[in-house]
Amino acid sequence: MADDVSEDEAPALAPPAEEEEEGSGEGSPQWMATFADLVTLLMCFFVLLFAMSTTQQETFKELIESLRSALGVQAVPESGTREGLTMHAVPSEVPTDRQQVDEMGGMIQKELEEIVSEVRELVMFNKLGGLVNVVESDMGVVITMSDMLLFEPGGVNLSEMGKDVLKKVASVLSRLAYHVKIKGHTDAGFAGSEIFPSGWELSSARASTVVRSLVENGVEPRYTSAEGYAHYQPVASNDTEQGRAMNRRVEIVYERDSIARAFAGLDS
Repeated sequence: MADDVSEDEAPALAPPAEEEEEGSGEGSPQWMATFADLVTLLMCFFVLLFAMSTTQQETFKELIESLRSALGVQAVPESGTREGLTMHAVPSEVPTDRQQVDEMGGMIQKELEEIVSEVRELVMFNKLGGLVNVVESDMGVVITMSDMLLFEPGGVNLSEMGKDVLKKVASVLSRLAYHVKIKGHTDAGFAGSEIFPSGWELSSARASTVVRSLVENGVEPRYTSAEGYAHYQPVASNDTEQGRAMNRRVEIVYERDSIARAFAGLDS
């Protein structure tokens, strides 16, 4: 009967799951891990070559330590172990011409600021506000005094107040070993006189008078010069009395270039 099928004729059972084709399970082949390690090491090697040939010494040392930590080894080669990989030492701080110029500029600026500060203290202490003015400009330090403060009306002789003020100013300037220019200025309304035919003569004479006073009070004469500009460098309009009064002045000027030459040892 059909029900009496012998055990020999029973259908074959499916093979066990363990015998399925190798490699059909999840995950990468075992060789992939070895290949990935090789690629990683090659990348690190080329990074190391690049670092040894282009980076500075301190940066290279930091890179060495970083690679040692990342790779877990202590035998990372130092520079110069292979031909063509010699690393040239580059100083971390090499002074350049630009650095020297910046340093010189900083010293000059500091000196200008100190001159301005000392003169302002003098003005404040002696209550000379409005009579003596000091500013720092692109030119340098400019100390301005009006003719009404310094001179007798229409002349070149110093007034008593002018002598006193210049003596106090000289007490500051005598400590400075820089060339100083004394510049005289008039207004456009000066018509000339028998002694001073034009503003050129008057402005030059007033500048020379101030120079003599400063020298008499301790300023080194070889650092001084007197210049007259007549009315050709006004600071205000000559159309008003107030403007003309501002234009009649004497300026004591410390130029940036003069201080730079002193720092460079060219003025000695």
